Amino acid sequence: MKQGNGNVRMLGVVKKHGETTVLHGVDLEIRAGEFFVLLGPSGSGKTTTLRILAGLESVSGGQVFMDDVDVTGAEPGARDVAMVFQSYALYPHMTVAENIGFPLKMVGTGKDAIAQAVADAAARVSIGHLLQRRPGQLSGGQQQRVALARAIVRQPKLFLLDEPLSNLDAKLRLETRLELKQLQRALGVTTVYVTHDQEEAMTLADRVAVFMDGRIVQVATPRDIYSRPAQVSVAGFIGTPPMNLVPATWRGDTALIDGVAHPVGIATPQPREIVLGVRPGELRAGGSGTEARVEYIEELGDHSIVDLKAGGQRLRLKADGEARVREGETTHLSFDARAAHIFDRASGQRLN
Repeated sequence: MKQGNGNVRMLGVVKKHGETTVLHGVDLEIRAGEFFVLLGPSGSGKTTTLRILAGLESVSGGQVFMDDVDVTGAEPGARDVAMVFQSYALYPHMTVAENIGFPLKMVGTGKDAIAQAVADAAARVSIGHLLQRRPGQLSGGQQQRVALARAIVRQPKLFLLDEPLSNLDAKLRLETRLELKQLQRALGVTTVYVTHDQEEAMTLADRVAVFMDGRIVQVATPRDIYSRPAQVSVAGFIGTPPMNLVPATWRGDTALIDGVAHPVGIATPQPREIVLGVRPGELRAGGSGTEARVEYIEELGDHSIVDLKAGGQRLRLKADGEARVREGETTHLSFDARAAHIFDRASGQRLN
């Protein structure tokens, strides 16, 4: 594998489809050898960004650099990238070996060299025994491995993956996720991975860029994005279940919710209107606090999710084991001051 290269920069990249702006001036830097995830809901611009990196989409403005070379107008073949699509895009009339070796055949590599490279790539993803089969004879997980082997066979400097696990069942997705991370570490190749699945993003990524409405709203490690979301939109997207977000008034070192003061551990010099965020696992039921009615309880074995209503606001509480409240009863909610996430109500920006 080529070493010491594969860094990527996007500067002010804009993409328009007619009157619709899909990307609003995206700035992004991806380090060589990094597993970098583009995360966001459908339609947020992450796949368009990946396709621009691949050279499959042109830009309406801005520049793209790979290893400090401007590739904004370069054709896909001139970029030394390999892409794995959600659909796998395998050739049904070719064997697995022919599918994997196809990129090398297209650039005139000799037969013996292709056979050796195919065997090596197939061994890396544990499909050496499938080389003479055709895609129609393979399971979804096996087809996905063929697509990965075809991508790594020519040792690209940039590996682009567009939701490659989304067609697999939950168990296989979990297993393949682990294998994919191990493969990327072994190859040392810069990898850019698109997903709307936050669990995938959190487990695979060295760093994550969170997309919302064609803009990057935060770039950080998975841990930082979870513990310190920079925007209220990120806070509401990351976490299972996502963070509770409640309108409140920040006064002194407390947040007033429905007239009840909750300590937030940090004081404001003057009162301001905020959105207070508390993760479901940080909410406590019982004692004193904001009154809430228990609407529904999901018992999930090792934990329970309790749906509550406080005033006009729906909240969720995550409890270890069996819930200690019952449906239909009234309880009171509180939280530790250190669990408070404070966002400006107008701008959505984090304040603490």
